Amino acid sequence: MANNSAVITESFKVEKEEKVNKKLRWAIVGCGGISQTHMGAIKKIPQIEVVGCCDIKPDRLKVMKDQWGIEAGYEKWDDLLREIKPDVIDVCTPNGVHCPAVVAAVEAGCHAITEKPMAMNPAECQQMIDAAKANDRKLAVGFQYRYHPVCEMFTRAKAAGDIGDIMFVKCQALRRRGIPNWGVFGQKELQGGGPMIDIGVHIIESAHYCIGEPRPIAASGNIWTYIGDKPSEVESMWPGWDWKTFTVEDLAIGQVRFDNGCIMQIESSFSAHIDHDIWNFTIMGTKGGFNFDTATLFTDHAGTMINAKAGYLPSAGGDSLFVAKLKNFANGILEGTPLRAPGEAGLAVQKIIDGVYRSAAAGKEVAID
Repeated sequence: MANNSAVITESFKVEKEEKVNKKLRWAIVGCGGISQTHMGAIKKIPQIEVVGCCDIKPDRLKVMKDQWGIEAGYEKWDDLLREIKPDVIDVCTPNGVHCPAVVAAVEAGCHAITEKPMAMNPAECQQMIDAAKANDRKLAVGFQYRYHPVCEMFTRAKAAGDIGDIMFVKCQALRRRGIPNWGVFGQKELQGGGPMIDIGVHIIESAHYCIGEPRPIAASGNIWTYIGDKPSEVESMWPGWDWKTFTVEDLAIGQVRFDNGCIMQIESSFSAHIDHDIWNFTIMGTKGGFNFDTATLFTDHAGTMINAKAGYLPSAGGDSLFVAKLKNFANGILEGTPLRAPGEAGLAVQKIIDGVYRSAAAGKEVAID
């Protein structure tokens, strides 16, 4: 009996060591700017080994080889999937390619994580979720801001009862003049939209996560284009954008209703005549409120209205948020830990964005299924 016990103990020890030492064979699809941030973060995650990459532009594959030592570069993901057989595909392409790349990956037996937004529209998101489930693969969306120390501060305050029922959240991702002058950010057919889907998604996803991810049921909003489709004639941080192909909005404003009665107001711009750029969300609850930008809790205590500002929070600088999101996905695969941004979270955020865009097109409030 003692011998059997020793065998079981030793077997468990070996299994545990193998689990700790297991490396995920990781491949990057889309080797543009954001992939470089992913590579920097991956170098800090021992569980990940990048074994291949894919891009339609050979010069980008050369950068991956020269800068990161990735020898296996392909122009077609079908070749990558067939020859390299990675465990994970990390999709860093323009938005319009997220869905086909993820579907191809999970059908080839890979787990998949995709950059934000999840896809071009909710139908593509659902297709990705269904494909992952059908092939028993994990799917996550690169929503790094929900890992931000300020978001974690808020979720702790909410769990402690300091917020109460959440009634309203205001999301702002506003640039005074910040139209990207690289990539395809101004082309609707490849991106799905402008600032709402590109930068607004960050504030929307983090705020939606903080308020408990209620189900969106209706949206109203409008979009305007008045600067991006004209030549750059004002000094700005990114001058000379491709105005001739600019088919997205400069400014998007929306309001979304959720099934629990909460309202989300959204303001997002590449170009707005405002005092300064704003990157913030504020929350109003029955017991307390919160401001992301200042990491401040507003509440009542001992007969006094109190503004409680964080005395210390860990840094969110550098690539720390990317490390957090990629490590969460790696741990989800290797250890079965919960994914903080599964495909279903990406679908909910996409429904919010899509609802505002559909309302703008229809000129009235629209229902969200």
